[in-house]
Amino acid sequence: MTYLLGIDGGGTGCRAALADLNGRILGIGKSGSANVMTDMDMARGNIMDATDAAFASAGIDKSHVGSLSAVLGLAGANVGDNAANLKASLPFKDALVLSDGLIALQGAIGNNDGTVVILGTGSLFIAREGDKVQFAGGWGFKVGDLGGGARLGRHLLEETLLAYDRFRPASELTQAVMQRYENNPHNIVRFAHAATPSDFGTLVPIIFDYAAVEDAVALAILQIAIDQIEQGLDTIMSARQTRLSLLGGLGPLYEKRLSARYQEKLQKPLNDALAGAVQLAVLNFASKSAEYIHV
Repeated sequence: MTYLLGIDGGGTGCRAALADLNGRILGIGKSGSANVMTDMDMARGNIMDATDAAFASAGIDKSHVGSLSAVLGLAGANVGDNAANLKASLPFKDALVLSDGLIALQGAIGNNDGTVVILGTGSLFIAREGDKVQFAGGWGFKVGDLGGGARLGRHLLEETLLAYDRFRPASELTQAVMQRYENNPHNIVRFAHAATPSDFGTLVPIIFDYAAVEDAVALAILQIAIDQIEQGLDTIMSARQTRLSLLGGLGPLYEKRLSARYQEKLQKPLNDALAGAVQLAVLNFASKSAEYIHV
């Protein structure tokens, strides 16, 4: 029997769904990071580990791996030759290697028109209207990813040091951050120097916690992020569209902070990104006459 495979891979982890030709999921597997821009070899290894785990979950021998038709939505796949290089190394019969944003879009809005913003450690804006799919952002922590958790965490440390130097007023939040680093600014600098985007992201919960009690610094940091998110939406989202979903770990936390004009368009995602990968696998590979329709 021929099987389909959906892969959802990012910096935090990788999930695989083994499905039949109708898209019915038979088994799910999980593994580690699968960001192909960060570490191609690690990403490939974790993709295969998650695939093996999906076979095991379904009770199907993994010897079928060579006959799989797969859609892989991966962080970093939209950069340079990453997608082509990974595809060439995979053992599957057929494979489409796409941005993780495309599978998230498909999962969230199905075949409808609409816009999604993925807000996790990083950020990405995607809009679909008819046959046109438009991307914005997603350029990585150092030069983009506005509204993402890494940027929020880095911004918090900057504000904490500005308060320490008395360039700006301190708050209970900045005092709590100083205590976290033993009231030593050099500890903050050492942390920031070695920190990965995910490390900066670990600071995000405290920002939202203090925003809930009206801490001025927390509210200012989040307002800057909201302004950036809405600037992106102003650019990419057609006025005709009525469906908007905020995805990722931070999506639900931002929803109530959007202005009314966007809150009225918010809709819960129909499915998650892994389901979106399976849907695209069905659309692209379920019949021999299927044409690639992922964009």
